[in-house]
Amino acid sequence: MTDRPLTLMAVHAHPDDEATGTGGILARYAAEGIRTVLVTCTDGRCGDGPGGVKPGDPGHDPAAVALMRRQELAASCAVLKVSDLEMLDYADSGMMGWPSNDAPGSFWQTPVQEGAARLAELMRHYQPDVVVTYDENGFYGHPDHIQAHRITMAALEMTTLAPKVYWTTMPRSMMQRFGEAMREFDDDMPEPDPAEAAAMAEIGLPDDEITTWVDTTGFSGQKFDALAAHASQGDNIFFLKMGKERFGELMGIETFLRVQDTTGAAIPENDLFAGLR
Repeated sequence: MTDRPLTLMAVHAHPDDEATGTGGILARYAAEGIRTVLVTCTDGRCGDGPGGVKPGDPGHDPAAVALMRRQELAASCAVLKVSDLEMLDYADSGMMGWPSNDAPGSFWQTPVQEGAARLAELMRHYQPDVVVTYDENGFYGHPDHIQAHRITMAALEMTTLAPKVYWTTMPRSMMQRFGEAMREFDDDMPEPDPAEAAAMAEIGLPDDEITTWVDTTGFSGQKFDALAAHASQGDNIFFLKMGKERFGELMGIETFLRVQDTTGAAIPENDLFAGLR
């Protein structure tokens, strides 16, 4: 036994990703005395500017957006009681197919081994027992999410560490409820075209393939407030329309696919630290 605290490291692409996919576990495990380390890979400069102005539109200042989102990220981390925030500060690459994908210095253009080497140094410093990031498709195909996955898995190979490793995911049943809730709270939301609906149906995993279901209902209020800290981003407004109670009902369970384990903990499991304490 050592005095080193049990440590969770979550590797995310943008400011606000930490709240959407892992706000519950960050808050829950912090409350349990586990050190929580958030690594945010990009500066979020391709997000919405004040008043919802979009990248490329008049009045969108990428540097100002990046600064605003850094401040929002700090506020979110305070809500979630994140122990340590590390920012790699690569330029946000934007959505797949945007010109910003090809910009020099963008995360998407960064050699994987370069980003992985920086992340490996953080892993050696914090020695995480659990690492969480995205799957190989970045959950829904965002280039920065895909790149975060790539550098995380490469960084793990560069170290001698053997943490439990998880990819964020969502059960298909929850995706269906999520879609119903979006239509419930957004009267103007158009019906998706068949191709879009088919693509959405492929996001996440069948329920019986989910390895890990973590109940974070008791921390859904913190998760909601963390998202509210990122209120400049229009995508978060949908969640905030629900109110805390409905949000907790829909978003109170966070789910993962366990892809690396040395503990032998049985699956399905309800704790990322099963077998470690």
